[in-house]
Amino acid sequence: MPSPISLPGIRLLDRRGFLRDTGSGLGGIALASMLGTAASGAEPPIRPVIDPARPLAPRAPHFPPRAKRVLVIFCSGALSQVDTFDYKPELLRRHDTPLPESVSGEKVITFQGEQGNLIKPQWEFRPRGQSGTMTSDLLPRLGALADRMCFIHSMTAKSNTHGPAESQMATGFTLDGFPSMGAWTTYALGSECDDLPAFVAIPDPRGVPQIGPRQWASGFLPAVFQGTPLGADRPVPNLARPASLSEATDGATRDFIRRLNDDHLARNPGDSDLAARIAAYELAGRMQLSAPRVADLSGESASTLTSYGADDAANPTKARFARNCILARKLLEQGVRFVQLFNGAYAMGEGVGNWDGHKTLVDQYSVHGPILDQPAAALLEDLEARGLLDDTLVAFVTEFGRMPTFQKGASGRDHNPAGFTVWLAGAGVKRAWHHGATDEFGWKAVEDVCTIYDLHATILHLLGLDHTRLSYYHNGIERRLTDVHGHVIKGVLA
Repeated sequence: MPSPISLPGIRLLDRRGFLRDTGSGLGGIALASMLGTAASGAEPPIRPVIDPARPLAPRAPHFPPRAKRVLVIFCSGALSQVDTFDYKPELLRRHDTPLPESVSGEKVITFQGEQGNLIKPQWEFRPRGQSGTMTSDLLPRLGALADRMCFIHSMTAKSNTHGPAESQMATGFTLDGFPSMGAWTTYALGSECDDLPAFVAIPDPRGVPQIGPRQWASGFLPAVFQGTPLGADRPVPNLARPASLSEATDGATRDFIRRLNDDHLARNPGDSDLAARIAAYELAGRMQLSAPRVADLSGESASTLTSYGADDAANPTKARFARNCILARKLLEQGVRFVQLFNGAYAMGEGVGNWDGHKTLVDQYSVHGPILDQPAAALLEDLEARGLLDDTLVAFVTEFGRMPTFQKGASGRDHNPAGFTVWLAGAGVKRAWHHGATDEFGWKAVEDVCTIYDLHATILHLLGLDHTRLSYYHNGIERRLTDVHGHVIKGVLA
């Protein structure tokens, strides 16, 4: 009777042969990996050296940067590119007609189902600035600043679902558990401000984005690099001194605790966890004074408040968002490395407090447009007037775009990750520039197609960081913000 085990299988049952073959096999794999790295000319990863006692101390970039700090304006809910910044005359000509089969190839089914006809932009587009850039009347004040902007019209995302798409824009991954781009930035560069967090997230006055605090999480990076949520009307919790405790007693208590900590650290040299805890408590102590001061807008002039719309009594949500915009400027002035400013929240449901305009886009966007437009435009103008745009990069993003069609049986647009618009402004990028393009309907990116990996690579590049080398070793893998993808979008660099 023949053996049920093959000859190679019989050889594997021999212990010495198994160990010999396994050892040589693993050695071959290691040799192939080393030869492959050498042949490709790949450079080793760069992991910043972190001093546990000063984890947010400034660190040198990989090469001379164009930007020292970053402001991300995130429009939660997926802002429609065809109703704002991506002008498509063909939509006007083919209004209320089916998407040609020559383009779609078949019946178009998207996130919420079957699509209806092509629908023209719901706001008129006009030429703006000296460049004559066409933008819509939905955001006229931002449109008026088009000469300062560098548009990327060919952005794409991996998911057509808000949560994973928000996660990719924030962290580079559609899955949870990865560090946000602000966390990566502060991990790499630390901070030039020692009495405020290096990374601040400013949620919309109406609430948080769909994935909530994961937008500014540190993932597997040390927790010190996560963002600190702060709003003009939402101070950092638990900073205020109890009324029963005098300022002198509070100061003396902190001094006494500092001496105890220093003595304990001296008796336990090299205890990085202890040093990190002490550093965190000392930052919290400094923030007791600095955070309330930076969030206090009482020193802003009446003209500044009016320019932002912070005194608009007729639109209290706009006024609150405007105050957040002023807070963002003040944080950048103080040297905060990374500020993430959110417009739109999910507390009230689909499209009600965010840009997710599925069913009644005109009604909903007519509410959201004024909340965003004047405050964000004033923020950009204020940054330029104060000279901060010279070394601050502004990125205006959303998780994906929207379809050029209306959903069948509805008056709104469905999700579209195949082509949408983001823009950059400030340090290191071209002005009045348009990179890439979608097709004639604004549906799919067709020219100089870009990914979120490319956007992240470009942001890191402008900060003086090589996205292919900035790394953190986690669970046996060299992790990067851009994973194993991404290219710097050189066409947008000034």
